[in-house]
Amino acid sequence: MEQLELLHTELEAGGSWYPVNCSSRHRVAIVVPYRDRVDHLRILLEHLHPFLQKQLLDYKIFVVEQDSSAPFNRGMLMNIGFKEANSVDHPYDCFIFHDVDLLPEDDRNIYDCAEKPRHMSAAVDTLGYKLPYANLFGGVSAISRQQFELVNGYSNKFFGWGGEDDDIFNRLKYNDLKISRRPMNIARYKMLQHRKNPPARNRMKYLNGGISRYDRDGVNSLIYKLTALDRRKLFTLVSVVIDESTVIKVIIIMRCGLQRYDYTNFHRVFEPHHWSTGHRLI
Repeated sequence: MEQLELLHTELEAGGSWYPVNCSSRHRVAIVVPYRDRVDHLRILLEHLHPFLQKQLLDYKIFVVEQDSSAPFNRGMLMNIGFKEANSVDHPYDCFIFHDVDLLPEDDRNIYDCAEKPRHMSAAVDTLGYKLPYANLFGGVSAISRQQFELVNGYSNKFFGWGGEDDDIFNRLKYNDLKISRRPMNIARYKMLQHRKNPPARNRMKYLNGGISRYDRDGVNSLIYKLTALDRRKLFTLVSVVIDESTVIKVIIIMRCGLQRYDYTNFHRVFEPHHWSTGHRLI
């Protein structure tokens, strides 16, 4: 990673860049959910910075690391990335949620936001560059700040692999937000080899009940411990600890309509003042 840093003298602190001879239409936050995939992260950063600069984007890359032994929660990490990006900088108007193992192949696949949320990675090489099913909204997705706030982001309930991308598709559909895709010969990605995480427990149950709780399960019900906010050369690291039982309890409380409940009653593993709930408390 140090050698890669030496090659990118053009970057500002935190992994940001903007064109000096023109104004970009959007301020774009690239949010990468991450844990224990340093080789994939290095390859992605090596590929993504030149790719984004060719598109003359005003962007910053946020790597949101789950620093705990709980099952990986991709959806919650993206919610945290959304919240922290808007907290540390002026609010971004466009968010690209980006798996660490997907590399865009075509420069015409512009990383911006439009009137409709866009599924960017419609054609992945390991899937024969074919769309597995019409409702897919995973891998790499572009969504505006207003659209993300409207659907309350991703569900926080999906610990383990799968479910959160189908859930947000349902949220978008429920709010009359149709997704768009670029032509399949443009929306092409290479997937890096990796081992899949264990499937999310109860994911079908959570999917079936997702719409009934979407306004209380998402960005507005986040609770986590922020362990690092580090503006590195290639990216901004947001490192967090997530406690699964605490997350589920908060969602239950929100469902009961007690948004002002004292969340510190839930803290069993960490001191209460280390946790962030809706607003950062550190």
